[in-house]
Amino acid sequence: MAYQGSNTSAAVPDWLNKGDNAWQMIAATLVGLQSVPGLVILYGSIVKKKWAVNSAFMALYAFAAVLICWVTWAYRMSFGDKLLPFWGKAGVSLGQNFLIRQARLPATTQYYHDGTVETPVAAPFYPMASMVYFQFVFAAITLVLIAGSLLGRMNFRAWMVFVPLWLTFSYTVGAFSLWGGGFLFHWGVIDYSGGYVIHLSSGISGFTAAYWVGPRLTKDRERFPPNNVLLMLAGAGILWMGWAGFNGGDPYSANTDSSMAVLNTNICAATSLIVWTVLDVLVFKKPSVIGAVQGMITGLVCITPGAGLVQGWAAIVMGILSGSVPWFTMMVIHKRWTLLQKVDDTLGVFHTHAVAGFLGGLLTGIFAEPVLCSMFLPVTNSQGAVYGGSGGKQVGKQIVGALFIIGWNVVATSIICLVIKLVIPLRMSEDQLLIGDDAVHGEEAYALWGDGEKYDSTRHGWYLSDEAMHPTQLQMATGVTQAV
Repeated sequence: MAYQGSNTSAAVPDWLNKGDNAWQMIAATLVGLQSVPGLVILYGSIVKKKWAVNSAFMALYAFAAVLICWVTWAYRMSFGDKLLPFWGKAGVSLGQNFLIRQARLPATTQYYHDGTVETPVAAPFYPMASMVYFQFVFAAITLVLIAGSLLGRMNFRAWMVFVPLWLTFSYTVGAFSLWGGGFLFHWGVIDYSGGYVIHLSSGISGFTAAYWVGPRLTKDRERFPPNNVLLMLAGAGILWMGWAGFNGGDPYSANTDSSMAVLNTNICAATSLIVWTVLDVLVFKKPSVIGAVQGMITGLVCITPGAGLVQGWAAIVMGILSGSVPWFTMMVIHKRWTLLQKVDDTLGVFHTHAVAGFLGGLLTGIFAEPVLCSMFLPVTNSQGAVYGGSGGKQVGKQIVGALFIIGWNVVATSIICLVIKLVIPLRMSEDQLLIGDDAVHGEEAYALWGDGEKYDSTRHGWYLSDEAMHPTQLQMATGVTQAV
């Protein structure tokens, strides 16, 4: 029921589809939850105790900083009018007249000699405000993923500068080229939901930035136990469930294609987790919880470039490969390749995102199903190699698209790091590295007794004098001290 005086015709124009708009905002919120609190919790829990606050804060800061940059200039660089074949013109995305009109992207189209259009303008049935919000959370999680390569030693002030610079000079290029009407988009490179734009770019950029920042302390690299495995699983669970919005929102509609994308996403993730765990059991004789999370992530990443474009059986095949190929690069090749050992990629983002993202893009070129492609506007006339015809060319296009993303991110990330290094040290001081959160932020994650300090009943929970304690309590207190 409309309230008296409200202009319902303006708020609900004829072109608005309430169901599509509701799903798009829900999908965007699910993706946002992957970062905040999902990766905030995962990062803060999977690292050594002394880096819990710093790691969580890197993710939280990136999420906030990206939003302000996104609506101020970066959205239009990614999805606006063409400046270069790989870059859009910067512009503000805050004006009412812009945000309430019908969403339209990409801004440019490719016309052929016969007058047909391979990739016509997409016009979802909801406002630009929903599109800006949806694309923001994708940009934000990309920076949060890069942070995973840099945990435990990057100067936070340098990170504060890195985030807007990388968003501007790296993310927007990949987004426009593949999604916003750039040259790779029109050439037919498929990236359904960010296997290249988000995961390949974050894995390559994280690895590159880790090289320039330098490694953690030797002591931290040798022993870096998670401070809370159960909480890490909670963050991983939020990440997994949030992926329904990550892949399910990219048809820009609550349609058949979005349903296929959500189901395929979960099939691939589950298969990959199981395969990774089986390999751990066969090779290391123990099923690793952290390994299972890594397998889950590689499955989610691998299916992303083709989530709504492949059949269920192909999602299982992709899950088998995403649970084994990145496992092999992480557990075998990493230990034998000097470069991979030299660069301190804290959470192995290169393997879980760059390798899995490239693999997913390649497999999409093989398994993309023609009927499903016809439901997804940007790749209307595409098909995978297994379906014959011109499908073999798609694999080549996928490889070229990946090479562009890799090359651009290596160069752009290196330049950004070197420029920042001129004014701000990329790495924390040695004193900060030794102490961790307390030295960097003046805060610690857990106010727990047992880190080598002297027992104080007024600070650590027993508000009784030693004389008033029960003998068992006194024994526990002195015993814990000795054990520590």
